[in-house]
Amino acid sequence: MIGFLQTALMYVVPFLIVLGVVVTVHELGHFLAAKWLGTKIDQFAIGFGRPLASWRDKSGVQWRIGWLPLGGYVRFAGDDNAASVPDTDDLDAMRRDLVAREGEAALNRYFHFKPLWQRAVITAAGPIANFLLAIAIFAGLLMALGEPIQSARVARVEPGAPAERAGLRPGDVLLAGEGKTIRTPADVKQLIILRSGLATDFTVDRGGRVIHLQVTPERGDVADGLGRTQKLGRIGVAFDNSAVTFERYGPLEAVAGGVERTRDVVVTTVFYIGRMISGRETADQLSGPLGMAQISGDLTKQNVKFSPDASALVRNALLTLLVLVANISVGIGFLNLLPIPVLDGGHLLFYGYEAIARRPLAAKVQAAGYRVGLALVLGLMLFATWNDLQRLRVFNLFGGLFS
Repeated sequence: MIGFLQTALMYVVPFLIVLGVVVTVHELGHFLAAKWLGTKIDQFAIGFGRPLASWRDKSGVQWRIGWLPLGGYVRFAGDDNAASVPDTDDLDAMRRDLVAREGEAALNRYFHFKPLWQRAVITAAGPIANFLLAIAIFAGLLMALGEPIQSARVARVEPGAPAERAGLRPGDVLLAGEGKTIRTPADVKQLIILRSGLATDFTVDRGGRVIHLQVTPERGDVADGLGRTQKLGRIGVAFDNSAVTFERYGPLEAVAGGVERTRDVVVTTVFYIGRMISGRETADQLSGPLGMAQISGDLTKQNVKFSPDASALVRNALLTLLVLVANISVGIGFLNLLPIPVLDGGHLLFYGYEAIARRPLAAKVQAAGYRVGLALVLGLMLFATWNDLQRLRVFNLFGGLFS
């Protein structure tokens, strides 16, 4: 029982905190944009299934917290269509019913009768809220803690490795990679892990002389900060572990830095997807809820191990959760902008058609798109969960039980 409680505290609780914050902020984005534009809202829900808590505020919105905290939603008044975009016939029937019950003036309070730009703003507000959350966290950390600065000085080059073949030598300092400034050795690792087989330009300081070298990473075992190894791009160098300094940012610089880091996560995600589609990168990096829970738990265990006292543990845990929330928030925001029906990007795609055709998409097409989109999302979740199970060696465990 004690072991189970420890596992729950280490893995489940941090995961639920991270996911709860990200989902709540996403749905609040939709909610606040809708409120700002005078939209009538029936329900705001975090989690699915039987409600653990439920109440109604003065404006008539029902707030509920479901027992399964793996998502959430905002339901607008009159939002009965599965794809949330009724066709012309549905709109006409809805209009007649509302006018008969509440009068012509009430139409402007209903989402589906809002001007197209307002519906698009409300829909896009969820992902935008996720990006703003990430920017705020990154900016806050840059102001409070600063940015680590550590020279990426090469201490050792593995014989026969890509770095040696390209001409890198011990003592070289990597200044930039593919035009992006390198501030720490971690920047080098972040650059090359998804560039296996792709020539990468490095700007190098060699004894005061600046030169350019083309290094082509190759796939191999790369350890992350949690001690796990994965098959990723590597160039075969070890860096000098010199002292790390921290440079604190002012408010405006911190916001700019937060925007830059959020943009970097999006750019890296797009780059990875492109490499994966082209077959030059595997899909091993895709993770689902189990993978998120594992990362949250491993980071928590690491904090417990290296925190000398309770106050240090609280500080380190808070910092870890903030960084995790920021990165996952960017991922959720980006995922929701993909042009797949059932996601926010799919709704925006429907609105784009409506703007061009001057009428909503036919109900049959919407329903078909909804089913295809749902199948795609569920397929992606299943694949990501399969990756998580393999990463957790669950299948090896079952194999051992029956061998």
